[in-house]
Amino acid sequence: MLVGLMALAGGVGASRAQVVLSSPIPGVQPAPRGANASVGGGAGPAGAVPAGTGAGVHSPNSPFAPLVERGDVVPWSVLTQVRTRVENKRIVPVFEAAQTGLNQKTQRIQGFMLPLEPGERVRHFLLSSVPLTCSFCTPGGPESMVEVRARTAIKATLDVLVVEGKFAVLKDDPYGLYYRITDAVAVK
Repeated sequence: MLVGLMALAGGVGASRAQVVLSSPIPGVQPAPRGANASVGGGAGPAGAVPAGTGAGVHSPNSPFAPLVERGDVVPWSVLTQVRTRVENKRIVPVFEAAQTGLNQKTQRIQGFMLPLEPGERVRHFLLSSVPLTCSFCTPGGPESMVEVRARTAIKATLDVLVVEGKFAVLKDDPYGLYYRITDAVAVK
């Protein structure tokens, strides 16, 4: 996840180090995530972060309002229900029919923009299920982000953004991403 984002920005390659998640809820102990930890709806190790908490879930302490469910966009609950497995010393996603059925079709996604290039208007960014609250942290794993390649530059915003474009389910992305939208446009 973070390693993949660092690679997108021209950084380092994959690492076997574990990443410890911080929990937004006081008193809940975060679980380490590594090659043996489960992402998404799979069964996790003993002491895993309880459902509805942890990275990729909107913190009740966030200054930003959570996403309001819309019938015209793919819900994050569908995108985040991805299991993983280790294959050739890499963690790879295991998609269900709900995700693979979206592949290579025009879809709408709503989320919070994380620009991957400088400027007031950007064409390359991540759309996340939760807002970015730290400049140095990813708000969740690859299951809670969609890489966006826009047709024309879109004004950078902290508000909820809805984009529409050709959706791709990525089974073996070199950056560790699970989803991408290309030829995207902002919609209301």
